[in-house]
Amino acid sequence: MSAKKGGGSLNGFLDQGARMEGSLSFDEVFRIDGHFKGTITSDAELVIGEGGVVEGDLRVGRLAVSGTIKGSVDAKERVELHSGARVFADVRTPTLVVEEGAVLQGPVESGPPRAEEPTRREPAS
Repeated sequence: MSAKKGGGSLNGFLDQGARMEGSLSFDEVFRIDGHFKGTITSDAELVIGEGGVVEGDLRVGRLAVSGTIKGSVDAKERVELHSGARVFADVRTPTLVVEEGAVLQGPVESGPPRAEEPTRREPAS
């Protein structure tokens, strides 16, 4: 997923060899190629590179994964799992794209949100 698709530019980066633990929030596009453990919250785009490992809860607008995720993912718009991605998580998103070679293990909810089921009423006799 490119920065142009999300409409933002890269405004944060965690490089290979770097480790971070805690809470992360950002405004445009953030890329992780290192190891992050904790909570990530943003309405924007998160990119997890081939060497990136994220353990925790992700609540983002868009997500592109080439690395590893363990935990839960809640994306408002889209999740893309590229070849080589390894995702062991509960995933909720309206749009899910999984390339050949990606691994996805865990419950998945994808598609438009379900409308409330109408209550069935018995016909009057």
